Amino acid sequence: MNAALLALATILMWSSLALLTDRISHLPPLLSVGLVLTACGLAGAVRLRSWKVSAATWLTGVGGIFGYHFLLFAAFGRAPAVEANMVQYLWPLCIVLFTPLFLPGNRLTPAHLLGAALGLSGAGLIVTGGSLGLRMDYLPGYLCALGAAVTWACYSLQTKRLPPFPTAAVGGFCLVSGLLSLTLHFALGGHGPTPSGGDWLIILLLGFGPMGAAFYTWDAAMKRGDPRMIGALAYLTPMLSTMLLVAVNGREFTPLHGLAILLVTGGAVIGSLDSLRPLLAGRFGRRRRAWAPSSAKPEK
Repeated sequence: MNAALLALATILMWSSLALLTDRISHLPPLLSVGLVLTACGLAGAVRLRSWKVSAATWLTGVGGIFGYHFLLFAAFGRAPAVEANMVQYLWPLCIVLFTPLFLPGNRLTPAHLLGAALGLSGAGLIVTGGSLGLRMDYLPGYLCALGAAVTWACYSLQTKRLPPFPTAAVGGFCLVSGLLSLTLHFALGGHGPTPSGGDWLIILLLGFGPMGAAFYTWDAAMKRGDPRMIGALAYLTPMLSTMLLVAVNGREFTPLHGLAILLVTGGAVIGSLDSLRPLLAGRFGRRRRAWAPSSAKPEK
């Protein structure tokens, strides 16, 4: 399977994350995250030897995966699912803005700043509901969603500073994160509803899909293809994810949500133009050269 198909498969799985997470938002966040990540980690234990990585890699992997998913599940339990989902999808823009901090030598350009401004405007529409005041009843959920976006961006960038490690090690990060979540849940009293039969099905789907196989297909796509092209495809995720929430879970969708999607997705695309320009120039340049008539004179 080529890189583009692997990337699209990952995007489709990630697009179902909010849809499935919303279905179990009534469960305590630590319990939900713990059960899902433990299922993912146990499935990845078949590659146990690949889990031998440095302590810094373990800290980055567990901190990023546990932190992101805990905040994401907490956001869905404290704010409307469609809105929390769009706020957490600021992570592509966070990656752009944080890159100079994690990877010295990379600078921000006007396109990066414009993209960030558009994305933040879209998030601002969601958080304020189009008015000048914050909707304080949902503010904890929005802050959790923003925290998830920042956490995933920091995790993604920090992995670029670590020595290369096997993709299968992600299973170890998930297992430790899941056990940590369950430990905290029961240490804090273990209050809240327990999963029903239907909840267990959603937990397994999450553990083997958007919070399982997607980690591996994404890594394979990045290793086989041009990361600029694959990164650009990832901007399909917020739109597909929100459409699934509306179509399947029956969540309300308003013109305000549509405008916010355009701003967040458009901002992400504009923010990536500097990365895409060399790629597009190279491809179209090769195509023009292939079709250009030869200037060489025929031999006599």
